[in-house]
Amino acid sequence: MEAGRRLEDRVALVTGASSGLGRATASALARTGASVVLMARSRAELEATADELGGDGCSAIGVAADLADASALEGAVRDALGRFGRIDVLVHAAGTDVPGAVVELETADWDRVQAVNVRAAFLLAKLVWPSMRAHGAGTIVLVSSVAGRRGWAGAGAYCASKFALTGLGQALNAEGRDDGIRTCVLYPGAMATSWGAWSAAEREGRDETRPAAEALAPEQVADLVVWLATAPPEVVLNEATLTPLHEQGWP
Repeated sequence: MEAGRRLEDRVALVTGASSGLGRATASALARTGASVVLMARSRAELEATADELGGDGCSAIGVAADLADASALEGAVRDALGRFGRIDVLVHAAGTDVPGAVVELETADWDRVQAVNVRAAFLLAKLVWPSMRAHGAGTIVLVSSVAGRRGWAGAGAYCASKFALTGLGQALNAEGRDDGIRTCVLYPGAMATSWGAWSAAEREGRDETRPAAEALAPEQVADLVVWLATAPPEVVLNEATLTPLHEQGWP
């Protein structure tokens, strides 16, 4: 799917960019001509991804940062702005989980899930907002989950964090309207990635392994992110749910 524009002279920051959806999204945005800032904790994986994109003629840098560390995020964005001078697209694709019944979770585990999944989105939006506003345009994509539409037993911390992205995304969308900054919250279903804890089968307690054909490829979700980033400035898609065929009917 294409919106008809390319992103030369634009800069995208993608979290979780060392693997899975984040990596697929960074690659897809780079193919549109965008310079890409790759953010994740694993420096080695980031460098490998940046080298791969650079080998394809794309401009990409890796910035290692723990998304739960506010000062690390500030430093990462500062470095990105110092290198490229602007950030036009923010994709928060990173996520973490500590499974367990809500009443049995340790407070520290709950706090880390919220910090990585929600607080990092808030902080990054705040940090890139001045650049977007200065250029009169920007696109923010917050990757939630079908778990942000429906809660599961044993997944309270994760579900709560993904539900929270809905409110954050709606607020950002309303606040950015006059500055040309649009925000979309995505709700992907099961994806064929190495972090496969979120299949419906597992959350419903069934011992079942889904074939890859019954899960979204991360590249399919990345295509929608590219569409959002390249859509005409007057087009705003607030939310989108993507599921493989077997998950029709969600949420």
